[in-house]
Amino acid sequence: MDDDDAVFRALADPTRRRLLDSLYARNGQMLSELCAQVGTTRQAVSKHLAMLEEARLVVTLRRGREKRHYLNPAPILDLAGRWIHKYESRRLFALAELKRHLEEESHG
Repeated sequence: MDDDDAVFRALADPTRRRLLDSLYARNGQMLSELCAQVGTTRQAVSKHLAMLEEARLVVTLRRGREKRHYLNPAPILDLAGRWIHKYESRRLFALAELKRHLEEESHG
């Protein structure tokens, strides 16, 4: 699966987005903490975390018996650069051109 596809697929589910929001608010949570945040079973959260890890949106680190989950926003930033900003730049360029044109008319 393409990296972009994995990220889009991971972001498509509202529970996974809530998990990411929870990690954004407080990074480095354990599974039990994340279950309490989203209000679902350990098994369901584990499956969601596996998909988020596959998309590289979550990194899991073990310290002894403790396993903590951390947000990795880099894949989202990559998507924004490839899929959002390129379309946004055209609109911003058009607005800048309109502004320049209007300013020239008002001074002319």
